[in-house]
Amino acid sequence: MTSARSDFGELLHTWRDRLSPADAGFAVTRGRRAPGLRREELAQLAGLSVDYILRLEQGRARNPSAQVVGALARAMQLSRAERDELYRRAGLLPPQDGTIGTHVPPGIQRLTARLGDVPIGVFAADWTLVWWNGMWSALHGDPSMVPAGERNLARAVFGAGAARASVRPFRSDRAEGSFAASIVADLKDAMSRYPADARLDHLVRDLRATSEAFAQLWTTATASQHTSDRKTIRHPEIGDISLDCDVLVVPGADLRMVTYTAAAGSDDAGKLDLLRVTNGRAAGTLP
Repeated sequence: MTSARSDFGELLHTWRDRLSPADAGFAVTRGRRAPGLRREELAQLAGLSVDYILRLEQGRARNPSAQVVGALARAMQLSRAERDELYRRAGLLPPQDGTIGTHVPPGIQRLTARLGDVPIGVFAADWTLVWWNGMWSALHGDPSMVPAGERNLARAVFGAGAARASVRPFRSDRAEGSFAASIVADLKDAMSRYPADARLDHLVRDLRATSEAFAQLWTTATASQHTSDRKTIRHPEIGDISLDCDVLVVPGADLRMVTYTAAAGSDDAGKLDLLRVTNGRAAGTLP
């Protein structure tokens, strides 16, 4: 084992120390010694193991993948320039222009963290889930338990893998089939704007080959504006919960924020409160 940190590990440690736990959605308790994020907290945010974070910082783990570096950059709320520097320190080329971005601006991450009572998921232009808060996990299940390559809404709707298996039953107030059609229309729009994006090309080719419904919609779906929807989600612990679902576009970042809310004082608002205090588990199941 080497005692010297790699340049990547030193930078990782420095930027981990810099990020306020409150900005990342963690409670700051009295007597806390860590000036920034603990390794356990960074590991949770990035979907990595604590041991791997430690080995990266100590220089014992080298050559992290682009997927790992991207997850760490988002977790530490790096600026675009800082993200690119982290890629270079890892010996990787930063994401190129003309491909779908997965960088989530720090301000958007702070917003999702501070709106802790609202389930929020942030999606890239190809409907890949790139960021979420604790309430999103409580409502929909923990995305970190799904392989990174499967954290995509189109795969959840049309695929046959882990993404589809992880989706909790739901129904929408919109016309039948309109939700699925809007996802395909969004992917067609993304293809027109990012023709060189290999990940998007692979996603579309895969779904066209494996899903008859997707292939049919690919030839017929037209662009449609996202509107507010009301969805009823069947939660395994609290039962049905009906919520208003809104899709908000992040200007300049080509990201979508999906939020779920309920009217104050309603039964569904009470169920959201229960999710918040139990982290998605009914009181009787807490350890």
